Amino acid sequence: MDKEQLQELYQQESYYWGKEPNNLVKLISQFGAAGGFAVDLGAGEGRDSVYLAHQGYNVLAVDLAPAGLDKVLRLASEFGVSLDVEEGDINDFQPRQPVDLLYTIGALQYVRPDRRDEQFANWKANTRPGGLHVLFAFNEHREVAIAPDWGRNEFLYAQGELQAYYADWERLYVEEYVFDCQSSGIPHQHAATVLIARKPL
Repeated sequence: MDKEQLQELYQQESYYWGKEPNNLVKLISQFGAAGGFAVDLGAGEGRDSVYLAHQGYNVLAVDLAPAGLDKVLRLASEFGVSLDVEEGDINDFQPRQPVDLLYTIGALQYVRPDRRDEQFANWKANTRPGGLHVLFAFNEHREVAIAPDWGRNEFLYAQGELQAYYADWERLYVEEYVFDCQSSGIPHQHAATVLIARKPL
């Protein structure tokens, strides 16, 4: 989806993605103590940002759509936590300070292929030793068709591509899987990779 589509989606009163945190964000506690500076890149309406803030992180929620960030702040207030928000494009966003956690789900497909080497290198360089990157990416799969609501500004990852960007980090968790999806109201499938990696000390 482009910025205008996201704006329209997030301007609705209801939370499109719901308020419950994603299962991926709950995995983080298995790989280290909470705390420090966390960036939720492509935060949407904030369900995972709020969860991270509740776990003790100092959270910066980043999204392309201002309407989404408004809902991030509303949800944070509802759950009694504080966090910061920033409007930003994943193709050029860089943290203003070193991060302890970079978290992103449902956004990496918006990084254009010609920007990936530079962006992943910059995010890694701007992470403290021992810091975590917790990442979800849609990837190519010979048995999975392109989703009906896939946008022209969305780009699949090759199988193994995400892991390759972290060949010099400790890869703590890797999962590749296919799942059913109902987005846009049309049943379809996605292939995806989840990676949790730690920067060497």
